[in-house]
Amino acid sequence: MSGKIYEWKNLGESKEIHTEVLVIGTGCGGATVAYELAKLGKKVTLIEEGGYYHTGTFDNHELNMAGKVSAERNMATTADGTVNIVYGKNVGGASVHYWADSYRTPKDRLELWKDKFGVLGHGPEDLEPFWKELDDTLNVHPAKEENYNKMNQLVRKASKELGWEGNPVPQARKNCQKSGHCMQGCMFGAKQSQLITHIPMAMALGADLYADTKALELELEGDKVVGLEAVVIDRPSQKESEVKLRFKADTVVVAAGGFGSSTFLLKNGLKKKLPALGEFLAINPSPFVHALYKEPIIQWRNIPSAYGVEEFRLARYAGGIYREGGYLIMANQLQPAAIGALVPGFGAEHFEVMKELPRLGGTIGWIDDPDTELGRIEVKSSGKREVQYSFGPLTKEILRDCIRKQVTLNFKAGAYKVILPDLKRTVLTKPEEIGVVDSLPLTPASMAMAAPHPAGGCRMGLDPKSSVVDWKHKVHGISNLYVSDSSVFPTAVSVDPSYTIMAFSKRAAQFISEKKS
Repeated sequence: MSGKIYEWKNLGESKEIHTEVLVIGTGCGGATVAYELAKLGKKVTLIEEGGYYHTGTFDNHELNMAGKVSAERNMATTADGTVNIVYGKNVGGASVHYWADSYRTPKDRLELWKDKFGVLGHGPEDLEPFWKELDDTLNVHPAKEENYNKMNQLVRKASKELGWEGNPVPQARKNCQKSGHCMQGCMFGAKQSQLITHIPMAMALGADLYADTKALELELEGDKVVGLEAVVIDRPSQKESEVKLRFKADTVVVAAGGFGSSTFLLKNGLKKKLPALGEFLAINPSPFVHALYKEPIIQWRNIPSAYGVEEFRLARYAGGIYREGGYLIMANQLQPAAIGALVPGFGAEHFEVMKELPRLGGTIGWIDDPDTELGRIEVKSSGKREVQYSFGPLTKEILRDCIRKQVTLNFKAGAYKVILPDLKRTVLTKPEEIGVVDSLPLTPASMAMAAPHPAGGCRMGLDPKSSVVDWKHKVHGISNLYVSDSSVFPTAVSVDPSYTIMAFSKRAAQFISEKKS
């Protein structure tokens, strides 16, 4: 029996809903755990604060789609304004606007989490059965040659000439049309997001979906959650309506994402019981470098990342002193309006760059946050979420090295002008000028960069004083409350986390099912 979709338009009166498992959030974590539990015969209900937008409503316009598939239109920042926070608030979560990069969790990261943080039951041997399932469900494969746009071709060629290790990026796509609108949601349904995979698969097994439904307050009795109060959001105004929904469930799974799950639990007053709640936040800061080439680049066509430079994924140290690395590098992809906003400069100098838009390319780095310099999420007395994340000395070294390597790569690829991301608009015209990177201040709000891959805030571990959930995803001290998304990761993943989230969520479903049985 197929489940039903409920939206603001057909949620006109307050009511109480009973279910076996209530899942808060519909991204890579929530959708996957919902499908797995529905497959095991559980009655599952998903709720999502954002709207339900099927692919037929996508129009490829940047501004329109930002309002549908990007929370706060990607305009939210860390508390000091340094980094833009990128996440989803829609059915399917961030997977609707993600790049579809589908890396299996590196073995070294799983071993680190086990040895240093006590994450049991999630080793390579535990996750191995899930990779084939996910590959089949999401049609994951190495990026095909036909999907290499000009910038990806240049990155591959230049990195090989530099002797840097790199590989095709595994992609979750089927019948890609090469439109280049991946971050606006794929109107062709080629990108295998949760919107078109695990969510409809779960619904086919009877799961119900409540969109435009904001989780408010957990109802606790002793060590057990007995209910959840939620409110229906009026989608046109984005304001809370007068319609309240009360969910009664045997098990509650919080899967509101790396920025959302700890925020929700903090608002429910669990910080005193769980001192690690909101702490140890990684955000994957992503500095990018723009570059002008003599040939057309047209960076906004085809897929974003066909080839990834993996040479520097792990930071390298000598005698305990940082030397280099701690990031991935890929070709960047931005649509014209985003380029206009993110290329530094104003007036005539900005106009001169924008005139060359078809020949503007560039790269992006994904920083593997040092686990000694992580941030945190706070909820103020007003109820407002604040993401506190300041660059520590090691993070600054890694950022500078990442920018230096991107400068080197773009010049090797044939760029005649490289534009750094600092707001002072530092421009380099030859490789020998790379030393200027060392003088970048990296002070708050001094350069444009994004935070697309949060991790932590509900860290997994053995000790309730330093973690929020145990290795079976259960919140310490609460018998039927679980977390299943990137917020449980003890550190950043060092690659795109989406596949890791899905694998961990499959594991979480096993633990939840064992508990209930």
